[in-house]
Amino acid sequence: MVSSWLKRVGMDTTVTCSAGALLDTWSSHSWSDGVQLETIPDMEKLVVRTENSTYEVTVISGRTGEILVRGGRFFPEFTEARLAGSSLGGSFLKLRGIYVGFNLEIHFDKRLIITSRVRQISVPVNQM
Repeated sequence: MVSSWLKRVGMDTTVTCSAGALLDTWSSHSWSDGVQLETIPDMEKLVVRTENSTYEVTVISGRTGEILVRGGRFFPEFTEARLAGSSLGGSFLKLRGIYVGFNLEIHFDKRLIITSRVRQISVPVNQM
């Protein structure tokens, strides 16, 4: 017996999804326009510009993704958080990575914040 909410469709049915939702697309991505936190020295500062906000990020532990973050409407002052990684809003996540064209997923205070897409990543120049 088929449940009333389940609809059978023929094998000739086409399902569309974004290319980023396909494992082949994800795994063949060059991952050259960004950075992995574990390659950054602890206490290094980054500036991440997204479509809607600018975030100041201090890496506390790149190995675990622990950061201090300030920027956007959720982080008006430096806040302890964990960078889960970068995604396209689907089920794939580049762990502890920050990549242009991807959304950041940041955990803090039992909440998940997904930013708009990253446009630029930079290391601020120390001003003396």
